[in-house]
Amino acid sequence: MMFFLLSLFAPRPQRRSFALLDDKGICRGLHQGIEPPANGNWVPVGETSLAWLDKPLPAIARTAPVVRQPARRRALAA
Repeated sequence: MMFFLLSLFAPRPQRRSFALLDDKGICRGLHQGIEPPANGNWVPVGETSLAWLDKPLPAIARTAPVVRQPARRRALAA
């Protein structure tokens, strides 16, 4: 029961959207998750649209990749 209550208040990673591009820039797949899949040229996008499949990805769809930085730890007061 305690674990359940703690899990309600724990921060959850944000789900993001990704598009799979081939070597010509054609969208071959879409994915939503915390991390992009390991294999392939997955690029972050702001949203997904089935209309992009088998077409060049619109430039406006791309977003800047998220760069994770290590969490800063605060010094505890004595």
